[in-house]
Amino acid sequence: MTTQSADISQAPFAAPPPVVLCFSASDPTAGAGMQADVLTVASLGCHPTSVITALTVQDTMGVEAVLPIDGGWIVDQARALLEDMPVAVFKLGMLGSVEAVAGIAEIISDYPDVPVVFDPVLASGRGDQFADEEILEAMVGLLLPQTTLLTPNSLEVRRLAQELSELDGEGPVSLSAAARLLVEAGCEYVLLTGTHESTEHVINSLYGKHGKVRADTWDRLPGSYHGSGCTLAAAVAAYLALGMPLAEAVVAAQDYTWRSLAAGFRLGMGQFIPDRLFWVRSGDDPEAADEEAVHET
Repeated sequence: MTTQSADISQAPFAAPPPVVLCFSASDPTAGAGMQADVLTVASLGCHPTSVITALTVQDTMGVEAVLPIDGGWIVDQARALLEDMPVAVFKLGMLGSVEAVAGIAEIISDYPDVPVVFDPVLASGRGDQFADEEILEAMVGLLLPQTTLLTPNSLEVRRLAQELSELDGEGPVSLSAAARLLVEAGCEYVLLTGTHESTEHVINSLYGKHGKVRADTWDRLPGSYHGSGCTLAAAVAAYLALGMPLAEAVVAAQDYTWRSLAAGFRLGMGQFIPDRLFWVRSGDDPEAADEEAVHET
């Protein structure tokens, strides 16, 4: 018996989803890292591709060990993907080593028209450190000048700004000044998130080359969440890949993240895990904003 293969080039397939290439560490809990990126990007209708930068031993309470992937392997993973398919957006997370930073910087420099969303993961929620001074210096010198949107929390923006201040011989600066310092270092935009600040509401502020673009105030949710920053950055990357302008993508990604956190669940003994598929379980539309949770300030 013989079989005849179908000509799939003539099949009535819909246009393929845009591709987001994620550089992140693997998180076995699927709360943060690459697993969070993949869940978020896929949930929002894009195709996630992955370059693993490090392996981790962790649970919902913290990180016990990190094994950075060889820089050459990181470059080879990315080159293989980029030579095979078009990438709409790069999303960077925890990178793990100076070699990884240098390799990724070289890769994205070859694609200057592809937006870069960089979540500078410097420590875990428990405070486990992921970036030493060498990695910080490499990030500032090699990646910030190529970053479309940087998404640091207040702890991360202070560390990055301190690195820049030490390079320039300047002293400590305020959060807003720190964000502007990062823009001056080459980022097109900085989305400074306020989850770690002791404010009644969470205030996230977007800065560009002309100063503050907008600030959004969100109801502060109870509990501690594993992977909220990863979710936010990956959501922005997905919305950019879908063609949304940056300021609109930032607002939509905040709403998606807030609803993921509000629907979060506690599987282990530590932090809650955001439910990136909340819309599947609840029947909500992930594109429909929760008008009661946010207002622009």
